[in-house]
Amino acid sequence: MKHSFGSDNHSGIHPVILKAIEHANTGHQVAYGDDEFTAKAQAKFKQLFGTDTEVFFVFNGTAANVLCLKALTESYHAVICADTAHINVDECGAPERMTACKLLTVKTPDGKLTPALVKPLLHNFGVQHQVQPKVISISQATEYGTLYRPEEIKALADLAHAHQMYLHIDGARLANAAAALNLPFRAFTVDAGADALSFGGTKNGLMIGEAAVFFRPELARDFLYKRKQFMQLYSKMRFVAAQFDAFLSNNLWHQIASHANTMAQLLAKRIRQEAPKVHITQAVDVNAVFALIPEAAIEQLQQKYCFYVWNEALHEVRWMCSFNTTEADIDEFIQALKAL
Repeated sequence: MKHSFGSDNHSGIHPVILKAIEHANTGHQVAYGDDEFTAKAQAKFKQLFGTDTEVFFVFNGTAANVLCLKALTESYHAVICADTAHINVDECGAPERMTACKLLTVKTPDGKLTPALVKPLLHNFGVQHQVQPKVISISQATEYGTLYRPEEIKALADLAHAHQMYLHIDGARLANAAAALNLPFRAFTVDAGADALSFGGTKNGLMIGEAAVFFRPELARDFLYKRKQFMQLYSKMRFVAAQFDAFLSNNLWHQIASHANTMAQLLAKRIRQEAPKVHITQAVDVNAVFALIPEAAIEQLQQKYCFYVWNEALHEVRWMCSFNTTEADIDEFIQALKAL
């Protein structure tokens, strides 16, 4: 396969991360998270987000999202999210099945919720016939590759807390967001009022593993048992923890995310300069480029490159860059696009 622009999940393991896994593969360690590698990784999260932070490693992003929501809700609750949210579109109904909560979706032009969009859903509190809104869930960066500023997240958190609700962040690409905003992670998470976070790893060079993060210990009460019931408890957890320890050390996360973001910006720049029939539809804030291209060109281009159609009706496609996308990859892709 040529270099894939289909997903940042298509890239391999970053060499530093792979070396960390190899380093963890020596001697014996106690299983299920009672090992020195897990302790080190958890300490890194506390340094980044605050000493009250509780972090739990899980297999994948869907599990991180679902378990965070499970910890914050009862079965009669509802979760408010954008209609493009991963929990609504790409998790095969797992949030609703596994939490028994109803998703209340909001149509947005750019994947971002606002208080004005959310407020119409905040009604019927205390009415026993209605599901009770309990969580606002946002993605940072969004599925459209757009970003929330800290003040935008704080406005949503304040709205949630005013109604005794919680704010959850799907941070599958949180590193890309932090690099693009040039802000520390906590500036737009815990300091902005978020209650829980799904912290992504595999889209940024990890082999496997995500993290469910809670910013107040009481929210993580009994989470160990929930994780076990959901079949998300690693036995050899050191191999996941070692990856996060490396990822969060020596600014590696920033190097990885910044490179992917820069490559997407280069791709967008080259498109604007050399492919005038292609219309970029969203701000290129992180490592995603969304564009409208002639319908006839999609299938022809997909014969050479892997990428996905985001909106079939509009012929809108998504091109993703990753930590190992190069300028040569982009140049080759642009030449193929121009030829069509």
